Amino acid sequence: MARPLQKDNEAKTTLKDLDLNRLPKHIAIIMDGNGRWARERGFPRTIGHKKGIDAFKRILEFVSSLNIEVLSVYAFSTENWKRPKKEVDTLMELLSSSIKKQLDKINRKNIQIRVMGCIEDLPCEVKKNLKKAIELTKNNKGLIVNIGINYGSRREIVEGVKTVCRRVMQGQFDLETLNENSFKNFLDTKDLRDPDLVIRTGGELRLSNFMLWQSAYSELWFTDVYWPEFDKQDLIRAIYDYQQRERRFGGISIES
Repeated sequence: MARPLQKDNEAKTTLKDLDLNRLPKHIAIIMDGNGRWARERGFPRTIGHKKGIDAFKRILEFVSSLNIEVLSVYAFSTENWKRPKKEVDTLMELLSSSIKKQLDKINRKNIQIRVMGCIEDLPCEVKKNLKKAIELTKNNKGLIVNIGINYGSRREIVEGVKTVCRRVMQGQFDLETLNENSFKNFLDTKDLRDPDLVIRTGGELRLSNFMLWQSAYSELWFTDVYWPEFDKQDLIRAIYDYQQRERRFGGISIES
């Protein structure tokens, strides 16, 4: 049996309940549950991924209407290559065709596309469409959509360390100046603010190698709702919950 979309007492939260002056500036989403959504309905997992693309379009439309600076999404991890070849091929085709079909609309909306992860290892068509999207939208000033594809945070950090080592050996970087702020410049997200809110759909309670450095002080929000079912109402609930929290970044409560 499919899981319910949400609990009755959670369905009452609407856009009017949000403080539009305190929206998270950077939302990151682990889009999980496509395969389980499909399996519970007797569909192949590939149908779940197609519905997942629809959910992404839906959420992108809503986020772009708000005063949010960055939307980061986990589209394909370095570990996802372990999945069956047919599923990986379908995912790649969906990513490529979706980017190609939506690119003109995205550009008209002043959205900027960025990628974190190693795109050079991707199939030629996917790589070509991603690079075209990045180039076409690089000067857009609206919402930044940061796509994690062939991305793993541990690899990102290791590659950052390697780059530091190479530059030190070449005399291009003073090791004594290395700190948290300067190391950020060696990550895929070097000029982006850290996520304020990290959302994971699908019921799992872990980050799964997603933006580990960047999410050190992010607010985490988990839901049982599978990604294909995730909609505007669910995102509103996540933002509302975020606004009820006190972000202390290692300090103490104002009331303490």
